[in-house]
Amino acid sequence: MKALNSLIKFGAGAVLVAAGAFASTNAMAAAAKGCGTYTEADGTTVTLECSKAPIDLTNKGSLQRGAAMFMNYCAGCHSAQYVRHSRIAKDLDIPPELVEKYLMVTSKSIGDHITAGIDPEVQGQWFGAAPPDLSLETRLRGDDWVYTYLLSFYEDPSRPWGANNLVLANAAMPHVLMNLQQELGKQEYESRVGDLVNFMAWMAEPVRHQRKIYGAYVILFLLILLIPVYLLNKEFWKDVK
Repeated sequence: MKALNSLIKFGAGAVLVAAGAFASTNAMAAAAKGCGTYTEADGTTVTLECSKAPIDLTNKGSLQRGAAMFMNYCAGCHSAQYVRHSRIAKDLDIPPELVEKYLMVTSKSIGDHITAGIDPEVQGQWFGAAPPDLSLETRLRGDDWVYTYLLSFYEDPSRPWGANNLVLANAAMPHVLMNLQQELGKQEYESRVGDLVNFMAWMAEPVRHQRKIYGAYVILFLLILLIPVYLLNKEFWKDVK
């Protein structure tokens, strides 16, 4: 009887644990509200709220556009050492020959990982520090943080590269998307940056969408299993006063 009671408690606890894991991404995002602070010209300190990143890992068009953005604007300086070009081709439904032709700007084999186009030591001399690997950046910072950061560059003649950032003050990174921002309207530019962050979110965890689906099935299974276990326990104990 004690074993059966323990099983019921375990089942209920497992449901709670699975539900917690299923919602962990949202919980982490809620715990990290805000994207820092900045100071206005009059000395007022303003808290910068994070903009919501348009993450949709089922939108293959967005992911494909984001992959092109990453390889054209990011891969020159940043690596993504945990991602292979072949995985991009397979998961994003891009023909391998197109990946080889348009997305392999820093490597020769489709099986290679994404490497930076410029030597990190040279970049360290230019920027003061080598640019970080971006494979897991959205998991480290959060999707919304990265999205807001990329949208928060502004002109600052006092900086070496002529730009600064509201989210990360005195960032060493230049505003590499400045020309694109000037060419496109505000809405279209934000959409393109959203595609880039969407791709980075996929890159950080390619099975993220599937994980959520499997988590929902696990919770459903445990809830269904709890019904016969509860009824069985009730039947065993019905004559016990």
